[in-house]
Amino acid sequence: MGKIKMDLQTALEKDPAARNKFEIFFTYGGFKALYRHRFAHWFYNHGMKYLAKRISAGTRRKTGIDIHPAAKIAGGVFIDHGVGVVIGETVEIGTNVLIYQGVTLGGTGKDTGKRHPTIQDNVMISAGAKVLGPIVVGHDSKIGAGSVVLKDVPPNSTVVGVPGRVVKYNNVKVNDIDQKLPDPILEEFARLNHRIETLEKQLNIKACKYSITQDNAVEERKENAIEQEIDALENSVKDKRSEL
Repeated sequence: MGKIKMDLQTALEKDPAARNKFEIFFTYGGFKALYRHRFAHWFYNHGMKYLAKRISAGTRRKTGIDIHPAAKIAGGVFIDHGVGVVIGETVEIGTNVLIYQGVTLGGTGKDTGKRHPTIQDNVMISAGAKVLGPIVVGHDSKIGAGSVVLKDVPPNSTVVGVPGRVVKYNNVKVNDIDQKLPDPILEEFARLNHRIETLEKQLNIKACKYSITQDNAVEERKENAIEQEIDALENSVKDKRSEL
């Protein structure tokens, strides 16, 4: 019951629309999902896994929130709105964590054992974010909406983007280009562009953008010449008809 009370208090503090705990208890899907998970988790840990999964399945149907009964969730967690939230089997979530709709705390499909993330205390995970694999999101961090996080997040950090990268650490902006995952297509385009530029310099020809402009001008002159030729031919036909 202690965790449930903490969940109620956290929901009241984090949701400005919440008016009282009575309303949260009976109308909030995110709270209802956590409330039912507490019972499912107890049954799961005491060997009654089928019953635990039945409770979990019922919760998913009622709230749209899918929490595996084995997930370890501390008290004081708030799932705001919550539809589409997925929390995997080996997930661990600390206290005072705020999770918005569409969040996935899942695996990458490559790991065994501990294959889902650990979310430390005072973390906010924004709508649509995906935190994947056995990584750790440090305490007091924020995950931006729609981000895909595949690596550990240091404490007191802000992560955005696909793939997610740290843009702020201890309230200081970070510019760490080494955090991004390689993009083989972009790298190949960059290599080809550099090669073309080198060849253009060696052959002493204009850069691509200038040559394209020049080619377009030549084509335009050709089109004008053809149109003039057609006009002259039509005029000559008209003259011959008038003579007849």
